[in-house]
Amino acid sequence: MIAAVLVSLFHSFALSLSAEAQSLEASMVKQGLVDVQQADPSILVDLKYTTTDNFVHKDVYGELTRAYLQPMAALKLAAASRYLQEKHPDLRLLVYDAARPRTAQVKLWNALPDMPERQRRQYVADPREGSIHSYGCAVDLTVATQDGTPLDMGTSFDYFGELAYPSREARLFQAGKLTRKQLANRQILRTAMLRAGFTRIEYEWWHFNALSRSRAKATCRILE
Repeated sequence: MIAAVLVSLFHSFALSLSAEAQSLEASMVKQGLVDVQQADPSILVDLKYTTTDNFVHKDVYGELTRAYLQPMAALKLAAASRYLQEKHPDLRLLVYDAARPRTAQVKLWNALPDMPERQRRQYVADPREGSIHSYGCAVDLTVATQDGTPLDMGTSFDYFGELAYPSREARLFQAGKLTRKQLANRQILRTAMLRAGFTRIEYEWWHFNALSRSRAKATCRILE
């Protein structure tokens, strides 16, 4: 019921969008995806692939500015936001990426031609297999102050290397490559997301899945 109400709210936004953004957003809404800020207006959004502040240094999404997810994923994200603010009233979730069309996934995959495919898959899902982002079931995000200033997580978003690996944080801390504060900031994000039902991955502190890839494929249609 809640998801259906959320979906109905988004159709009114399409009229005010440019043709390019409207086409992409309309396809997301048509597939039942919802705007995360309708699920929780306190969630901040800064889509990195609508800027050049990403690893390809290009605008991949055009004029898209809203972050969309499957309804159940948006509700999980809202739950994570509520938990975060209960524990840390001055902090907010800041979304960097959410639903991602497969056409955009192809661009990201092709941006790393010199990287062996096995290594490339650590950072960018093979579009032939389908990214969980492309099913609207994954989100990239951080924690920020109320004015949108991101907390120090030890690396930037889209950092390719072990400093971003949650699985190696203890060793990196002991080696002096990550600080106690940086680890604490990551844990604030991780705790909120895991409590809301998301799962983390090994190579990116900012990436969380609402469903496994197999479950996403079985229950959701890929966004082309």
